[in-house]
Amino acid sequence: MPQQHRPGRRARRASASPLFTPHGTDRASRRAARKQLAEAEAKARAAAAVHGTEPAEAQMPTPTYPSSGRSGAASARGSVLRLPAHRMTTAVAAGAYPFLAEGGLGADGIYIGRDVHAEAAFTFDPFTLYGKVEGFTNPNVLLAGVIGQGKSALAKSFALRSVAFGYRVYVPCDPKGEWTPVAQALGGTSIALGPGLPGRLNPLDAAPRPPSVPEADWAGEIRKRRLLLLGSLARTVLGRDLMPMEHTALDIALDGVVKAAAHAGRTPLLGDIAHTLAQPALLDQAAGTVSGHLGDAARDLAHALRRMVHGDLAGMFDAPSTVAFDPNTPMLSIDLSRLGGSGDDTGLVLAMTCASAWMESALTDPRGGRRWIVYDEAWRILRHPALLQRMQAQWKLSRGLGIANLMVVHRLSDLLSAGDAGSQGRALAEGLLADCSTRIVYRQETDQLHAAAALLGLTSVETEAISHLSRGRGLWKVAGRSFIVQHLLHPAEQHLFDTDARMH
Repeated sequence: MPQQHRPGRRARRASASPLFTPHGTDRASRRAARKQLAEAEAKARAAAAVHGTEPAEAQMPTPTYPSSGRSGAASARGSVLRLPAHRMTTAVAAGAYPFLAEGGLGADGIYIGRDVHAEAAFTFDPFTLYGKVEGFTNPNVLLAGVIGQGKSALAKSFALRSVAFGYRVYVPCDPKGEWTPVAQALGGTSIALGPGLPGRLNPLDAAPRPPSVPEADWAGEIRKRRLLLLGSLARTVLGRDLMPMEHTALDIALDGVVKAAAHAGRTPLLGDIAHTLAQPALLDQAAGTVSGHLGDAARDLAHALRRMVHGDLAGMFDAPSTVAFDPNTPMLSIDLSRLGGSGDDTGLVLAMTCASAWMESALTDPRGGRRWIVYDEAWRILRHPALLQRMQAQWKLSRGLGIANLMVVHRLSDLLSAGDAGSQGRALAEGLLADCSTRIVYRQETDQLHAAAALLGLTSVETEAISHLSRGRGLWKVAGRSFIVQHLLHPAEQHLFDTDARMH
C-alpha cells in the first residue's frame, strides 16, 4: 500500500507487491485479486505523483561497488580470477557443468571422421579395442541406414583405410558391383560371375592344408565343409530342412564322387554330385544294406542341385575354377550384379553360398592376418536360414579366426524379416545382432524408430537423434558407449565411392 507523506520526515518510496494466487484458486477469486492489485497500483502511482516520488521498479538501483570495481582477489582484474577452492563429487560436477562429452575411444585405430559432441577426431579399430574396452566382446559390426545417407561410403572407406593397417578385405557378395572399383584401386581382385561371363568358381575346391594339421584330420575337415555346402544349397532351393535319408544320400554321393575324382586326378564338381543323385540304382548299390529306398528319397535333392548345373546358375559353379585364390591380395570381391535382378534372390543367395565356401580357404588360414568380411546389401539374404547358419559360424569364430564381419542393411527391421517370432530364421538373425559389439545407425525413417530402439536398446535421446541425422552422420554404439560421428571423405574417396554418378 502507498505510504503517506508526513512533514519533517524523509519521503518514502511507493511500492506494490506482485500478485500471488494460491494453487487451486477458482477463476472468480483470481479475477477479484487482479482487480484489487490494479486498484492498489493505481493508488500507488497517484500518491507518487502528488509527493514527487516514483515507483521502486522505475528507480535505478544503487551500485554495490564503486566505479573503479570490486577490490580484492575476486575482482578479476588483469584477467585473473582467484576464487576459494571448492570440493565436490563428480556427480555434482556433472550437474553444475552439464556440457560434457564422451572422451572417445583413443587415438589408436583407423580414422573415421569427427566426433560431433567432443569436436575431436574419431578413430576405430575392433582389434585394438578388444580386451581394452569393457563389454567389447567381438570385432563384428552392424551398419544400418536408409538409402542415400552414406552408409556404403563408410563401409568402403573403412575397408580402404584398413588396408594401410595390414588388413585384407573380402567381399563374398557384391550384388550391385560397387566394390569392383575399390578392389581395382587397391590392386586387388574382383571376380564377376553371371550368365555369359568367363568367371568360374568351384565351391568344392579344397583349401590348402595348414602345416600343423595332419593329412587325415584335414581330409575329414574338407569332407565336413563340402557336406555343409551341399546341405545349404539344397535347403535354399527346397525351402525346407533336409530329411534324414536325404542327408544320407548326400553323404554317399559325395564320397563316391570324391573317390572317382581322386582316381582321375581332378577336383570334384557340383555337376558330379547332381549326376550321382539322379541315379537311384547307383545310390542304392552304394548304400548297401542300409539303403531302403534311398534312390527315391534323393529325387528332390537331384532336382535342387540340377539348378546349379542346368538352371540359371549353369556354367558358374559346375566347372573348374578359372581363378586361383591369392591369399596375399589386399582385397577380393565377388561381383554378382548380373544375378538377382528379377526380384528372385534365390539365385543370388546360391551364388553367395558357393562364393563363401570358395573363400573359406582364406578365412581358416591361421597365417592370414586380420581380415574384414563385408556382407553388403545383407537384407537380401536374411530370409534364407541356410545362409544365415553359415554366417553365424563365421560370427562365432571371428575371434579365433582373426576376422571382423561387417553386415550392411537398410533398416533394423530387416532383421525381423528373417522369419516369424520364434522361428529359426528370426533366432539366427537376432543372434547375429547380439554378436555385434559395434552398431552404427544412420538416419532411420520415422516408422522404423520403434523397431530400431527395441532391437538396439536405444534411449529416448538416441532414438530422437537417429531420426534427424544428416548425410554422413551416424550414431555409433560401441559396447554400450554412444557417439555421434560425422564421416569425412577424402576427395579421391568421394570420386571412387560415388554411387550416385548415374543420377548426376
